[in-house]
Amino acid sequence: MRSLRARRGLSLVEVLVATAIISMIATLVYGAFDGMARSQAGLDKTSERFHEGRSALTRMSRELESAFLSMHKPLVDPRLQVTQTAFIGADSGHQDRLDFASFSHRRLGFDTHESDQNELSYFLSPDPDTRRTDLGRREATYIDMDPKRGGKTLVLAYDVVSLDFQYFDPVLNQWVDSWDSTQPTGQMDRLPLQVRIELVVAGADNGAPLHYVTKVPIAMQTPLTFGLPR
Repeated sequence: MRSLRARRGLSLVEVLVATAIISMIATLVYGAFDGMARSQAGLDKTSERFHEGRSALTRMSRELESAFLSMHKPLVDPRLQVTQTAFIGADSGHQDRLDFASFSHRRLGFDTHESDQNELSYFLSPDPDTRRTDLGRREATYIDMDPKRGGKTLVLAYDVVSLDFQYFDPVLNQWVDSWDSTQPTGQMDRLPLQVRIELVVAGADNGAPLHYVTKVPIAMQTPLTFGLPR
């Protein structure tokens, strides 16, 4: 009798209990790995969004540092003028726009008839496909008489919540919300000493928005005259 009991197999109840325990362990292990995978994916998306916002802010800062104004105009006949540099910052709440001339163009093609001068614009624009707002960057490789049009527009950052510019006026010794170097009632033929950029982009997967703030010094405060008499 003892040898028969020793040799007998597991009962059906024991098999069911063992199967249930193994299933529970497998479920717990799968849940742990699935949670880790989801966490890693979320971190990757957050890191990607952070990098996108940081890259956009870095590029705007670099190009703003090279902003300039030129007083080079035809002395004999003003109608012969074909270029006009400007620095125009329009205050629109949390959707500001900035148009300016800069020495920040990079020639990517061989033997292209381009200089380092360009017209640049930063603004927010709605995306018709996603119904979200993107940060646009317009660049014209040739400066003309219209500082707000021409060239090509690309997206610097997707799904942007707000874009705010402020300008430090060295004459008033204070920050102002708008700037216009083309108008006598604005800041005629002047550049701000610094530009404050505040950029907010939406977080990944409806997470908390990412907030960026920086101050950019403008190096060339005096308009270029090319030796012309004032």
